[in-house]
Amino acid sequence: MPQQQQITTDVLVLGGGPAGAWAAWNAASQGAQVILADKGYLGTSGATAPGGTTLLVIPPVAELRDAAVESRLRAGGYLSENAWIHRVLDQVEQNLAQVEEWGYPFPKDQDGNPLRTHLHGPEYMKLMRRVVRKAGVKIWDQSPALELLHDEHGVGGARGINRLTGEAWEVRANAVVIATGGCAFLSKGLGCNVLTGEGLLMSAEAGAELSGMEFTRQYAPSFADGTVTRGRMLAWATLYDAAGNPLHRGDRTFGSIPELMLKGPVYARLDLADTVEKREFLRRAHPIFFMPLERAGIDPFQDKFPLTLRYEGTMRGTGGLRLTGTACETTVPGLYAAGDAASREKITGAISGGGAYNASWAICSGSWAGRGAARHALAQPRRADSRQLRAAGRLGLTAGADAREPLDAKPLIAAVQQEILPLRINYFRSEPVVAAALKRLDNLMPYLAGRPPATVQGIVQSREAAAMLQAGRWIYTAALARKESRGLQQLAEYPALDPRQTHRLILSGIDRISITTEKVPHAHELQVPREERVI
Repeated sequence: MPQQQQITTDVLVLGGGPAGAWAAWNAASQGAQVILADKGYLGTSGATAPGGTTLLVIPPVAELRDAAVESRLRAGGYLSENAWIHRVLDQVEQNLAQVEEWGYPFPKDQDGNPLRTHLHGPEYMKLMRRVVRKAGVKIWDQSPALELLHDEHGVGGARGINRLTGEAWEVRANAVVIATGGCAFLSKGLGCNVLTGEGLLMSAEAGAELSGMEFTRQYAPSFADGTVTRGRMLAWATLYDAAGNPLHRGDRTFGSIPELMLKGPVYARLDLADTVEKREFLRRAHPIFFMPLERAGIDPFQDKFPLTLRYEGTMRGTGGLRLTGTACETTVPGLYAAGDAASREKITGAISGGGAYNASWAICSGSWAGRGAARHALAQPRRADSRQLRAAGRLGLTAGADAREPLDAKPLIAAVQQEILPLRINYFRSEPVVAAALKRLDNLMPYLAGRPPATVQGIVQSREAAAMLQAGRWIYTAALARKESRGLQQLAEYPALDPRQTHRLILSGIDRISITTEKVPHAHELQVPREERVI
């Protein structure tokens, strides 16, 4: 790909969701020159912008926080770290005060105290775009990164392409923050079409490790003809089969949907909201949930509507780039990770970080990564443009093509989705089924040796296909290595939690994937039964 635009800066932030915005603002606030390159448009792209987000806010009362942290530790299979959860609780409180100072209109209680428990996505991200620009950050919208630059000292920038102009770009920077989100495999969840895993792939190509990739068995319910995934609304629903027979109702409907869908279509009706006041409350709380239903002429309080499940991959799972320090450093010098691109095992363990934990994590990890990246970049003895940097990318790029045949990304993406999206493979995991799917994914790797099209769309799609294929291989490799059931990881042959596996699985490599284990500080707190086998 010819280089048409070259620029040097201190910190390059890849990704324009909440984590990227916080990283860019914090890096700039440390005195660093910052460029933020987003695959979409900072302010509208990603899962947060089109909806809203609940926040993890617990009053600074020691007993309350200790109880919440202990509860999370147990629920996450003792893979999280109490110190990190406390860090998030402390940091998010500071950041939300900052958001209010910037002008976000939090509602207030009867005593005039702000209720900082929820952020309206469009308003929140519009505000973040404004403050990031005001801090002096250069924002490059519609400019997906394709590969990292590196040398023997670590990462030194990235290359990408501008979707609107077709112009290739190269940014040299002594520190890079990966805030590109998770990988949702184009499963049509609202705002998730940009989450295809390139940040994981380009980081791994530069030598970064991943962690928690087995904890990715997360699906979210959605109106079958819509994209909005707001499962909490189904707490007000009764589920029905195709004949109209009630199946479940209330809070327990959410977790039962996968099993019910194996037997046939499932429908929902919000008939537990049985008063005008309750219905108005729900409409005000999550207006976006009702939009696709109303467009289809469906009154969800009166009519049954069909459900589907949309795979959320590493977005609401916990897997991502392994963090090695309190500034969200990765295993590659100069490379930092934030938000859903980073492993959330430190705060969620083996269970989903969806909702409040993920939103608060994006704010906090973005802040820590931005400050850490700025400190690293400003401490270097020379600028990145004086380094002998080379491109690290290969899969799905021209540099990795060694066949004459063209790389056709669409059928490759469809083939990956056939192995990743089905409940029967990825949700109801069993060793032979997952192993067979992994083998089929491995057999797709030679297709990445084809030559990517020269068009902007062809270049971007080829890289997306490569990233999704690789993410799928990491997910199933880790799922087969963890021979137990813990949190989001379940294998039919190993239905119980095994205390001996209270450690993290660390993955590395592209063609050949290696696995090691990492000790966790609270493993000894897991109660082991007398037989010292399984519980």
